[in-house]
Amino acid sequence: MADLNDVPDGDEAESGDELASLRRQLDEKQDRLLRALAEGDNARRRAQREREEYVKYANEALVRDLVPVLDNLERALEAARAGGQTGSVIEGVELIQRELLRVLEKTGVTRYSALGQRFDPTRHEAVARRVNVTEAPDTVVAEIAPGYLLNGRVLRPALVAVAAAPDEGAA
Repeated sequence: MADLNDVPDGDEAESGDELASLRRQLDEKQDRLLRALAEGDNARRRAQREREEYVKYANEALVRDLVPVLDNLERALEAARAGGQTGSVIEGVELIQRELLRVLEKTGVTRYSALGQRFDPTRHEAVARRVNVTEAPDTVVAEIAPGYLLNGRVLRPALVAVAAAPDEGAA
C-alpha cells in the first residue's frame, strides 16, 4: 500500500517550478548586470585612451607649421655656406636651428633620414626618380628634405629621390 506522503502534492510541484523560474530570472539579471559593468568599464578605458591620445598629439598642428621653419633655416645655412660666408651669423642661425630642434624633441618630435633605405610610401614622399646602376631600384638615393615623426606618427614624410633601374629611365 502506498503512503500518502510519497505522492507529490500539487502545491509542491508548482513551488518547484516557480523556484526554478525565479532562479533563471536571477541568473539572467546577474548576467545583464555583469555585462553592463563590463561595458561601463570598457567605455571608461576607451575614454581614458582617447584623452591620452588627444594630449599626446594636441600640438600636432603647431608642430606641423614649424617644420617649414626648420627647412628654411637649413636652406639659409646651405646658401650662406655655398656663398662662402663664415662667422657669427652662420653660427647664430645654427644655434637657433639646434635650439628649435631641441624644443621640438621635448614635445615628441624626431627628425629622420631616409637615405639608403628602401622606399616606404608611409614614411617617404618620392619627388624624383634617378637612374642609378649602383643602388637597387626603389632605394632612396637622395633626400630633399628630412622626415619628422611626432611620438612615432609621421608628421611629414621625408621628401626623397628614388633609384630607378637604367631600363626604367628609358621607359
